This record gives sequence, C-alpha cells and structure tokens, in this order.
Amino acid sequence: MSKITEQNNSRTKTLIISDLHLVSGELEKTGLFIKFCQNEAQEADQLFILGDLFNSWLGDDLSIANYQNVIEALKSLSQDTNIYVMAGNRDFLLGNKFKKESGCKILIEPHFIDNNNKRYVLIHGDTLCTDDIDYQKLKKILQHPITKFIFLRLPKKLRLRLSGQLRKKSVEAQKYKSKNIMDVNTDSVDKFMRNHPNTDLIHGHTHRKRVHNNEGYTRYVLGDWYVDRGSAIKLEDGLDFIEIN
Repeated sequence: MSKITEQNNSRTKTLIISDLHLVSGELEKTGLFIKFCQNEAQEADQLFILGDLFNSWLGDDLSIANYQNVIEALKSLSQDTNIYVMAGNRDFLLGNKFKKESGCKILIEPHFIDNNNKRYVLIHGDTLCTDDIDYQKLKKILQHPITKFIFLRLPKKLRLRLSGQLRKKSVEAQKYKSKNIMDVNTDSVDKFMRNHPNTDLIHGHTHRKRVHNNEGYTRYVLGDWYVDRGSAIKLEDGLDFIEIN
C-alpha cells in the first residue's frame, strides 16, 4: 500500500500541473514552462507536479545535464514556492540528486491536501487505467525496485538504447489500443475513492482535461501541455482551471 502523506493547505494558493513531457532541446515548451516558473508559479505558495514533467528520465547522472535550464528554473522558484513532484510513468527514476539540485520534494502517491474546507487526493493517474493490462504488467516490471537498481547501474549508452527500444514498442502498441483502454476504468476509480470518503480526486496521465461529477466525489483531470499553452488547476478560494500561455 502506498504511503499517505498529508499537509494542511487551507490558507495557501496552490497550483497543480501534470504531463508536460519536456524533451531536451524542445525550446518552445521548455521556454513556456520556465516562463510559468518565473510568473504564475512565483505567485503560488506551492506547486504540485503530478508526474511526467519530463518525457523520459534515465537516471539523475544521465538526465540532469540535459535539462539544466529546467533544473535552474525550479531551483530559483523553490526559494519562495514549495515544489512537490510526483513520479509519472515517464520520469519514475527521479532521484536524490534531482531533489538536491532542483529544490523539489518528491511525493509518494496518494497525497492529500486541504483547501477551503475541502479535501483532495492527488495521484498521477495511471494506476487507474486497469483496462490496459499489458501496460500494467510492464509497469510492474519496470518500476520494481530490483529493475530500477539494475537499470541505473548499466552504462549510459546501454540505458539510452534500451529506453529508445521500449519507447518505440510503446508507440507501436498504442496504435492498436482503443481510447477507452488507455483511459481510467470507472469501477477502479470508484473502488479507490470508496477508501477516501469526503474527498475529491485530481489526476493527470490521460491527457483528457475534464471535470467528472460522480456520486460522492468529483474527479478533476488535468490537461497536458503544448508548445504554446499549458493547463493548471488553481486552489485558493475554490478550484479553478487556468490556462498557461
């Protein structure tokens, strides 16, 4: 069972984002995120990034150098804004060196926050996509502690080659999957939320920005980011979606 951490955010301005999928050398989207760190995020007390900030992360020793401008923007932002990063399915190898150099804190999901007398549970979202059986099997293998231990000790060139092969297979597999399979399973969501009464859910992963009103809870799905605009949730007096541009 995942460790649950709690924090009382009832009197703070909170921003929540997910699924930026930043790619080294992709200047437009990276520039948009850095601008966000220097503007909207500066006005927040805390920023939550619910996974897949990076399109891939092959270990701190290999990936930090590729995203130095992002790391520096996060470090600068962290001087006045608390930044919490949740691992996604693309960047689950974020480690201690990333934490130290970026000033971010890494969260274990689920994470609970309180705002304006309302409780929210934050997750990346892929654990609820239970119809995608092949994905869940692969995730269980790739994110097993032993697999991660071995992978991080492989030569850098081999890690790059293996990652490229896995990404190619993933892209090919998605061509034959229905959109429903890659979305959350509503029964799995209901089961998860029954364990957290009087709580609403915020997640990313599916890239399907929407508000789902369900019996007993509301599910807020974060949008992904493009080269010219992004999506965020703001918690202050209530919950609002805002556009980043």
